[in-house]
Amino acid sequence: MVAVMKPGVDVVRATQMEDHDQNDWTIVAAAFKAQNADLAARVLAELKRVDRYTFGYQVTRYTHCLQTATRALRAGADEETVVCALLHDIGDDVAPYTHGDYAAAIVKPFVSDENHWMVQNHRTFQGYHFFHLMGQDRNAREVHRGHPAFERTCRLCDEWDQKAFDPHYDTMPVEAFAPMVERLFGRAPNRRS
Repeated sequence: MVAVMKPGVDVVRATQMEDHDQNDWTIVAAAFKAQNADLAARVLAELKRVDRYTFGYQVTRYTHCLQTATRALRAGADEETVVCALLHDIGDDVAPYTHGDYAAAIVKPFVSDENHWMVQNHRTFQGYHFFHLMGQDRNAREVHRGHPAFERTCRLCDEWDQKAFDPHYDTMPVEAFAPMVERLFGRAPNRRS
């Protein structure tokens, strides 16, 4: 199936990137910007997809994410960290074996190096609470001791994430976090992405 552009929509002249001229690139850049105007809404829609999974817990992964963010916010974490707490398990739907990498890739252009690292490595740190039950080293996170994000990642996992499976917890709704997500994804992306 070949997609056909709508009449009146600017499209590039070139059929391969190496043939772009400045006018083509102006069209691409404008289309990219327009397409990503609703990025925060798309991220929240993606997060909602994990609502169908419990992995045997008493709450869905979506509730778990909301609960982790609620705990972070109530503990006084900064807004960027709260959004990272909200999105830390967003990859459980399509990347269950690499969900930390998936979530980290989503937030990377908009967060500090430390928060990116925290999201990317949270599973190893969370492992302190369950790896021994799987015959693995619960202290696997210790190889990262001394990393600038070590303590913040411990805090995410020990104080918020591992406690966020309580069906009776007063979990805040996604609407409480949506403005934070909009502000984060409304930032200019950093250059390291």
